[in-house]
Amino acid sequence: MSEIPVTDNHIHVDPINGEGPLEVAKKFERAGGNIMIIPNKPTWTVSDTCSFKEAMELVVSYVNEINSKTQTKAYAIVGVHPAELSRLIKNGVPHNRAEEMMKDALKTAQRIVQKGDAIGIGEIGRPHYEVSPEELEIHNKLILYSMELASDADCAVQLHTESATSKEFEEFANMAHESKLKAYKVVKHFSGPLVNKKENFGLTPSLISTRTVVIEGLKKGKNFLMETDYLDDLNRPGAVLGPKTVPRRTNELIRKEILSLEDAYTIHVKNVEKVYGIDLDF
Repeated sequence: MSEIPVTDNHIHVDPINGEGPLEVAKKFERAGGNIMIIPNKPTWTVSDTCSFKEAMELVVSYVNEINSKTQTKAYAIVGVHPAELSRLIKNGVPHNRAEEMMKDALKTAQRIVQKGDAIGIGEIGRPHYEVSPEELEIHNKLILYSMELASDADCAVQLHTESATSKEFEEFANMAHESKLKAYKVVKHFSGPLVNKKENFGLTPSLISTRTVVIEGLKKGKNFLMETDYLDDLNRPGAVLGPKTVPRRTNELIRKEILSLEDAYTIHVKNVEKVYGIDLDF
């Protein structure tokens, strides 16, 4: 096993539906992991009455628990999942009111970041399922608004969207430019291997860490992050990828000399520090 620190850029912990922060962190740590970037899960995974703010505060508490009781470094990402807007509309909330509720929640997320309890806003974006043109317009307005908030707070944004091609990356890069947010601070969660700047337009792809995707990404460069999108849901064990995946994949590729130690350090430390504006002290 290498001595290179390893970061999972998008991993969930859920003590209600899964094993919870400490068990997930310990599994990650035993596999060789060091840094977890943890977004809050949607409100409905907590309870029918959970507020947006409560969901964000919960992930901050989970991160604090991991940091105080394990050797893993954990950081929170706070925001409102695009499916939250869909649920509001489905439940009869008028579109304009639903938009305002989402904006209020994003403003709350910004305040949590500015307080120092989280390092980015997310996951925000648009759904991977079809919605009405009116709803899609609101999702796009919310993406732009989240980028404006992130620009003001000088923090990153994690985007959850449909499967993104170079066309979508260009669209998001234009939004970042309009909002005056540095392009590299826009993290495309669950990304394919769009690592070349000509195809990602300066955004930071967070590669879903299957063997195929990471190897393909490495052929193009090292300007990416790695993630599992682990859900920590006992009804979906190991989904999307298990918590041991990123450290195991990293060390496997180092052993096979597909990934150099220097490039692994860039991916797991330097890129993370640059995107989120943090010092990992590794």
